[in-house]
Order: sequence, then structure tokens, then C-alpha cells
Amino acid sequence: MMEELVSTDPASGAIVWRGAVSGPADVARAVAAARAALGAWRAAPAEERIAVAKRYAAILGERREALAELLSRETGKLLWETRAEIGSMIGKVDISIAAMAERAGERAADMSFGRAVLRHRGHGVMAVLGPYNFPGHLPNGHIVPALLAGNAVVFKPSELTPAIGEAMVAAWQDAGLPAGLLGIVQGGPDTGRTLVASNIDGLLFTGSPQGGAALRRALVDRPHVIMALELGGNNPLVVWDSPEDAASIIVNSAFVTTGQRCSCARRIIVPEGPMGDRIVEALEALTARLPIAAWDEAGEAFMGPLISAPAADRARQGVAAMVAAGARTIRSFDRIPGRSDAFVTPAILDTTGIALPDEEIFAPVAQIIRVPDFDAAIRTANDTVYGLSAGLVSADAALWTRFVEESRAGVVNRNRPTTGAAGNMPFGGLGASGNHRPSAYYAADYCAYPIASFEADGVAAVPVNGLAL
Repeated sequence: MMEELVSTDPASGAIVWRGAVSGPADVARAVAAARAALGAWRAAPAEERIAVAKRYAAILGERREALAELLSRETGKLLWETRAEIGSMIGKVDISIAAMAERAGERAADMSFGRAVLRHRGHGVMAVLGPYNFPGHLPNGHIVPALLAGNAVVFKPSELTPAIGEAMVAAWQDAGLPAGLLGIVQGGPDTGRTLVASNIDGLLFTGSPQGGAALRRALVDRPHVIMALELGGNNPLVVWDSPEDAASIIVNSAFVTTGQRCSCARRIIVPEGPMGDRIVEALEALTARLPIAAWDEAGEAFMGPLISAPAADRARQGVAAMVAAGARTIRSFDRIPGRSDAFVTPAILDTTGIALPDEEIFAPVAQIIRVPDFDAAIRTANDTVYGLSAGLVSADAALWTRFVEESRAGVVNRNRPTTGAAGNMPFGGLGASGNHRPSAYYAADYCAYPIASFEADGVAAVPVNGLAL
């Protein structure tokens, strides 16, 4: 009996998509089709690949509202967020074209014997494993530069968001991408493991630290498979002054997308004493006012549900463990009466002086940590195996100079949310947050490899030391 995959709207429970899970034979066919289509695509002029990508962007623009609604239905995210996500997907094409020219293009220099030429070539067949929090934007950020570089791709969306994955592939097909170059396989971890074990040349993954660790183990004996991992973080935000204004920065760092961004601030580090008290009070007051709603409700809201009721249960267990360890509850992590169990209230916990696991709770949960001085603030911020994002809120430029120099993170912001990023900049982290292959503008680096050539047009003898020629 064929196994079925179903995705639902976390706000209502309504079925969004249903289809068959891809078994080993399906994965093998997708990889074989990608391998067969690869040669002609890699040999095609870059202008041809760019033209297809630009048509893809145009199709996304034509379908923008329908795709945003599909994203909202499948993830529960509010329409203002999903419209922005589709916009980022469209913008990724021009950014990737520019990045490819700058970081993975061709150039030549005259030499006495002829010329030295730098070229780049795609790796081959790339497996892309997508996440559920940004199921359009994040895999799109791998797929676009991979195809532009002359690779073929086999894409497995998250099992929680298969519909948007199908819609993305359909847009590429309608843009004229040759058959086989972008295959899609649907399913959960078993499908992903089968794809990773296949004859691939690269693996591009955005997801949990646990998933990234498993992928590292799976490929430990296959060093020829290039791997780019983006794995989240236990991100710090140091807030040192300006309580009322800082509260809005904290909220947009910790609770945006219902806390389901890998760059969300999890640890809010404040000074001991009156200033820290004022910061926490301002945060608590603003958090109490945050509107929470389903994506299709009238009016403006800040948060929707988590991706699923099981995700809410896992986060609830994490909060309960912190409370059991001694955390003081400032605002509790609760269900919302009359709504699905995926809806939760944002939580604020004071965890000062408590030893807690260095783990990411992927939900709107902010830990307050009070420290005696700025030296302790920096030590506490860096006291994590992760290193994706970090931030400082302070009007003091001298503190920022110290913070940006001493922080151990790939994205370090001042007086802006930790979630602030841009497609024309690198995005990635250190330690358990990745494997030193940042995405966004730097995706060009892991989608192609450099070739150095030293070329002479004619055949002529070259000196052989000690011999007369």
C-alpha cells in the first residue's frame, strides 16, 4: 500500500495538500534524470541559464498572491510575512546572478606564455533539503544559485510543507527549465536519508542542529560530496539601555514568525539593577499587547500559530524543563482558548544564574539573563556552541566596537533585530550553527568550484632545468 503524505493548515486543521511519499525507486529515478540532464545544462551558455531564471522570477511575480496564500495555509504564517517571503524569492534571482558574476565567474590575465584563466563549474547533482519555517525562501536560496552555476537539483521539501515545494518546481517548469534538472521527492526523514545516500555531488541543507549532525555522520566517508549546512542557534541579544525603544527590537528578535526563525534571539542579556528592570518591564508590557491571529482573519496581527500542535507540545516541554530548573516565569507559555493547539502565547522567563542546556527552543520563548557588567555580557553572549546571530542594543558606540569585535557569530547587528539579514550579504554561522559555508550572497561559493588554467595558444618548448633544448 502506497504511503500518503498530508499537510494541514496549523491554524484550522484543514487539509492543504496530499500525495504519495517518494520511495527509494522514486528517489533513484529523480537522481538519474538529474544526472542525464546535467551535461547539456552545464554546457549551455550562462546567458541561457540566466534567461530561464529570470522567467522563473517573472512567473513568481505573476503568481505572488496565490503563492503567498498557499504559504500561509501550509505554515500558518500571516500574509504580511508570506508576501514578503515571495518577494525575497523573486529578488533572489537578480542577487544570485550578480553573486555568480562576482564570486564564481570567469576572468583572465595576460602572462608571458599566454594567459591565466579562472573558471568555475557546477559540482553536478545537488540534493536540497528544505525546512518548514521558510519553505519557499530558504530552499529557493539554494536552488537558484545551484541551477545558475550549471548544476542539476533534486529537492525534498519538509514533510510539513510539501505544497509550496510542488508550486516552486511547477514555476521552474513553466519557465522552460529542461526536464530532469529540478526533480522533487516528497516525504519525511526516510526519503531524505535515501536521497542523501544516492549518487549526489552536493548536499544543501537548512534545518535543525540534530539533522545537521546526522548528515555530517552520513557523509563522513564521502568527502567528495560538498555540504552546506545552516542549523540555527541559541542566539544572544545584549540590551544595555534605551528600554522603551529596545522593547520593540527584542520583540522583533524573539517573537517574529512566532519564534520560528533560526536567527531569533533566545537569550536576552540585560544589566543588573534599575536599567535591566526597566528593559524587562518595557518588554513585558509590549509583549502583552502583541496581536495573535490566523492568517485569514481580518485586521493586522504580529504572530500566527506554530507549524503544528506537536511543535507547540515540544516547546512547552522545553519551557517546563526550564521552570523545573528554577527559571522564574514573567510571561507564561500558554495555549490560546478557542484556537487550535498550534497557537501559543509568547513567553518570557528569567533564567539568571541557572544552568540550562545550550539548546534552541524553536518557539516564541525569551530568556532574560542579568549580568553585572559588559564584560560579563559578552562572555554570556559567547557562552554557546552555536554562532549564527547576535545583537547589541545600545546608544554607546564604544560598546558596539567591543561587541562586534568580540562576538562569535556570523550575523552581528546593532540596534536592529537579530533577525535582520539581506540577500546581498552572507548569511551563516559558526560552531554548531553550520559548517562555515554561509548562504545568501555567498551561496555562489558552494554551488561551483574554481578551475585555474594556464594556457598558451601554440605548442612551444619550455625550459627543462639542466638541459639545452
